[in-house]
Amino acid sequence: MVRSLIRGALCAAALASAMGLAGASPSRAEPAHGEKAIRILDDMIRVLDRILSRRSPFAVQPPAVAWTSLFDGRSLGKWSRTDFSGGGDVRVEADLGGAPAIVIEQGATLSGITYTGEVPKDLYEVALEFMKIEGSDFACGLTFPVGESHATLVLGGWGGGTVGISSIDGMDASENETTTWLEFAAGRWYSVRMRVTPTRLEAWLDDKQIVNADIKGRRISLRYGEISRSRPLGIASFQTKAAYRNIRMRRL
Repeated sequence: MVRSLIRGALCAAALASAMGLAGASPSRAEPAHGEKAIRILDDMIRVLDRILSRRSPFAVQPPAVAWTSLFDGRSLGKWSRTDFSGGGDVRVEADLGGAPAIVIEQGATLSGITYTGEVPKDLYEVALEFMKIEGSDFACGLTFPVGESHATLVLGGWGGGTVGISSIDGMDASENETTTWLEFAAGRWYSVRMRVTPTRLEAWLDDKQIVNADIKGRRISLRYGEISRSRPLGIASFQTKAAYRNIRMRRL
């Protein structure tokens, strides 16, 4: 509406200018004056379009999509113990550091929980808080859908410090461009958020971005082995006792 009004005003001003020029000196130059006015008008409209196409800091933004909680703090709900060979037991603790949490005991290798509810395939975020209680490897391996496939965000693998996505083009979290190393202290809560879009995987740890991977044209898959039992959405640990809380999801 505003753009149309301003364009109309510019058109009227340009036409008035052209008519004034034509009336002031009727000659062969009249067409040139009209063409010049039109060129000036076109330039003004292009500048106007660039200005109006920029998002105003005062513009009304669409409301953010609300998070949906996936853990009610009282029971596993739609979570179930993942059927890993030698996996540790799973329980809900009503008060672990001041809030309810899901606790996964240390297993022989992988232990974890799998979500049995509806999960989107892209354009979504999933977030949670996790804590390593004891153990020597990762306390959080978050498996999630990526279109028709799945991937895992590993937080503290390969001896406790490797972070990355398993897998991109057949390379796991220890050997692709998302690989990094961070220290995870026992007894401390960490906040993680994973974002999935058709062309990009992004992750944040305590609000600091740790993954920003362009996946357009890339092959996304799970690492070979039992981690496939975490599909479509799962949380796992490896030879580590861990706890999880504030598990939530939202569509983008």
